[in-house]
Amino acid sequence: MDTRTLPRLSRAHLPVPGLALPPGPPEPGIVHLGLGNFHRAHQAVHTADALRHTDGPWGITGVSTSPGRGPRPVITGMAEQGGLYTVLTLRRDGGVAAAVPGVHRAGLAADGQGAEVLAAIGSTTTRIVSLTVTEKGYTSGPGGHLDLDDPLVRADLANTTPRTVLGIIVRGLQQRLRTGAAPVTVLCCDNLMDNGHQLRRLLGEFIAALPAPERDDLQAYLDASVSTPSTMVDRIAPATTDEHRALVARAFGIRDTVPVPAEPYSLWVLQDHFLAGRPAWEAAGAVFTEDVAPYELMKLRLLNGAHSLLAYLGLLRGHRSIEQAVTDDLLGAAVEAAMRDEILPTVTEPQGMPGKAYIAELLERFANPALGHRTAQVASDGSSKIPVRWAGVIEESLAAGRVPRILAAGVAAYTRIVTGGADAYDEQALGTVHDAARARLAELTRRTSEPGEAARLILADGRLLPQQVAQHEAFVSAVAEAARTLHTHGVEAALRWART
Repeated sequence: MDTRTLPRLSRAHLPVPGLALPPGPPEPGIVHLGLGNFHRAHQAVHTADALRHTDGPWGITGVSTSPGRGPRPVITGMAEQGGLYTVLTLRRDGGVAAAVPGVHRAGLAADGQGAEVLAAIGSTTTRIVSLTVTEKGYTSGPGGHLDLDDPLVRADLANTTPRTVLGIIVRGLQQRLRTGAAPVTVLCCDNLMDNGHQLRRLLGEFIAALPAPERDDLQAYLDASVSTPSTMVDRIAPATTDEHRALVARAFGIRDTVPVPAEPYSLWVLQDHFLAGRPAWEAAGAVFTEDVAPYELMKLRLLNGAHSLLAYLGLLRGHRSIEQAVTDDLLGAAVEAAMRDEILPTVTEPQGMPGKAYIAELLERFANPALGHRTAQVASDGSSKIPVRWAGVIEESLAAGRVPRILAAGVAAYTRIVTGGADAYDEQALGTVHDAARARLAELTRRTSEPGEAARLILADGRLLPQQVAQHEAFVSAVAEAARTLHTHGVEAALRWART
């Protein structure tokens, strides 16, 4: 289908009959770091729905935070469409619905437009600075503390043109301090346990590493005028493909270069600690509670943990998507067993969210073929995801006298993918697994070709999993055995071993 003859998405040409958008986006109030699909399908949708109930100055300035990648197609596409894009809600039965949030005012690239980004954070109109930058965006090292050896962190500490997310926020707060701006809320929407407290600690560690004159004033401002509520976010929003662009054209007669696919399910749980107001997100279905932790832990360990497990084992099994992996009887049964027997015993079930029902719901969501969530995408950045998603489960299981063998097979699958070269899986067919630690791990294991020994070396390094796990011989032996079995006999044999 030639889409060039179709009208470009705009406020005059919308995919939803009867949808009425205001002439322009709402007045600015939110700066959001991380202009990816998840933000555009989750927080932006909740904000648009909230503004249909209660008006307010809650327009969003979106900021792309990926350094060194040139022009951002999402920023360009949204600019050409007046800040608009289509959210495609894809059901498992093939049905599709469209929405247009219409809340974004501008798109900025932190790499190249740093001054504009800091000015936006420092503006008196900004009341919330929110983040979806994934686990790797927090430049934390072992133990979750700020990685002061990271060259980008060191550079941000030495100058006022930041490139890291923490540097951008701190320098933005510095501008607010200089201009006398009102208090502000910094809202983490990433998969970090107790994410509000973690973010606050990392900001404090960054500030503590600055020279004394900057440090003292900024720390006082952080203490008195910045809140960092904890949150839990949950919606699957895979990467956009040409098929999604074609779907918008076929189904709605609109040309949209930057649509966002997403599943029907969406949940947002937050602490209500906002110093300068917020949208009426509760009117859009958000849950406000003082104790986000049970929701966070349930989602982080069961959804995100199982997602990673499906991705690593699925790639080695030859599956391109999460849907293909979870509907593989062997993998689906193994991941369900891991969720039920290894992960669920380490979480406290929130009120109204029973664990076994949540597992069943997750398996149904994972199996949605319309999402096409790529295993290679989910598997990327494991060196920053695994410490957050699996480490706590493994540590608590070992303390209780249980060796989580299916997760051990997952760790082994990760080590094989990042160190196994071209013979690990079909990269051309299934996609590239990006990982910042790939070169370091290759160097660490280059003197051995034995998979079990390579896995032992990666664990002994102490950066993937905590030292108490890396030194637990029963678990290390399980990972090494799984690695050898994966290499010699494949995923089926490794999972048979893991479930005995």
